[in-house]
Amino acid sequence: METKQLFKLRKSVRDYTGHLSEEALQSVLDIAQLSPVGRSDYDSMHLTVIRNKSLLADIEKNAGEFFDDTSRQILYGAPCLILVSTILGDVKTINVPYSNAAIMANNMALAAIDLNLGSCLIWGAVMAMIYNEDLLKKLDLPQGFLPCCGVVIGETDEHFKEKSIPLNQIAVEYI
Repeated sequence: METKQLFKLRKSVRDYTGHLSEEALQSVLDIAQLSPVGRSDYDSMHLTVIRNKSLLADIEKNAGEFFDDTSRQILYGAPCLILVSTILGDVKTINVPYSNAAIMANNMALAAIDLNLGSCLIWGAVMAMIYNEDLLKKLDLPQGFLPCCGVVIGETDEHFKEKSIPLNQIAVEYI
């Protein structure tokens, strides 16, 4: 698929069939491995693949309670959540690990589209998670790692329609 077309097809999918093959998951994870990481500090990045339905339900429940809206399915019934965790480190360079995590999550979301899978970047549920020590323990993260963001992926019945490029949606200034 052409790069520009991939970006035009990208959308947040919020309806999943509940299926995801191991082969498709591995393809998405392979793309994550190709993501750029600032200062080539690959040891500061960690992926956690969550397919356990009970843990996914705990994460969703925790987010609902955190945001005072337990009626929402914040993981949208996706069969898989891939958490991107990092070591935050020095406050002077804190944007680097967050940027690494965001780029990695976005690359996985784009890879999902190329595989005709749905995906959605997940921020709020991940933020809620860092305030729940019991839930963090269930993730069994290496010492010093904190989840920054995630992406849900899975098969979907939604169709991907190519969008036109919006003009002037984001301000651009030339200096």
